[in-house]
Amino acid sequence: MKVASNKAEYAARTIRPKIHKQLADYLTDFKSTTVKKSSLNLNIKGIDIKNIDSVLQKMKIDRDVPPVTNFFKGGSSRAKQIFKSFLHQHLARYVDNRNQPQTDDISHMSPYLHFGQISPLYLALQISRVGSRLQPAKEAFLEEMIIRRELAMNYVNYTPYYDSYRCLPNWARQTLTEHQKDSREYVYTRRQLENAQTHDEYWNAAMREMRFTGFMHNYMRIYWGKKILEWSKSPQRTFQTTLAINNKYFLDGRDPNSYTGVAWIFGVHDRAWFERPIFGKIRYMAASGLERKCDIRACVRKVDQLVKRV
Repeated sequence: MKVASNKAEYAARTIRPKIHKQLADYLTDFKSTTVKKSSLNLNIKGIDIKNIDSVLQKMKIDRDVPPVTNFFKGGSSRAKQIFKSFLHQHLARYVDNRNQPQTDDISHMSPYLHFGQISPLYLALQISRVGSRLQPAKEAFLEEMIIRRELAMNYVNYTPYYDSYRCLPNWARQTLTEHQKDSREYVYTRRQLENAQTHDEYWNAAMREMRFTGFMHNYMRIYWGKKILEWSKSPQRTFQTTLAINNKYFLDGRDPNSYTGVAWIFGVHDRAWFERPIFGKIRYMAASGLERKCDIRACVRKVDQLVKRV
């Protein structure tokens, strides 16, 4: 991260060439190492790791968030199994379908990366060994996993208030302030949002997927965040609400990608757009856009089926 850049980058286009200059030095195979001591039998004072339920009871965690074991199994071997399936069954459709939330042509690696159960280097090397006929898919995947992920790391490392409304560029804060008193057709509380109690069935489906599976397709995460901004009166409070819900339910929350993703909703790593009510010059997203660009109703049906499994 620090080799690629010594400052907070403006956007992916500014950090991309800097990373590409370094890739050859970093995309090298792992050296084999031997584990000196197993972590499965660690003797931690006051904690019996063989009794997981007892340990969990002592922890100060949010009991409102249930386990998502019906959808997510942890571990490096499981991560490698899922990624192998992605390479053989989904990578060929990745370019066409990565922004299609009704499909399943994505890697599902973000929770495993978040918990350190698989290495981004391992994934990059596996992708690099795929045949040249899938070159566009390989390049698209590496763009997301390396460039976008490193941009998020860069943002958090070099931005003092990365988890605060203060992180936004001046133009974004100014335009949101200018439109703070704009009339809003719908305004929802955090409780209503978390319970998926809005007028928007597409948004509600995305929120239910987050609550019950700990996951949401990246394309829907953008829509999800943009609508919270539209349905709230205070952009400052909205920023904290969006981040709090994100970090409460997502398995891959509470990491640089999450902080950067939420900040992007409010203008970080983006540019000023045509001015409009509420959003000002912040990029806008509408339900009609979902309907044009993907089969959003199929996505709603998919979520309905997932929730039935709970």
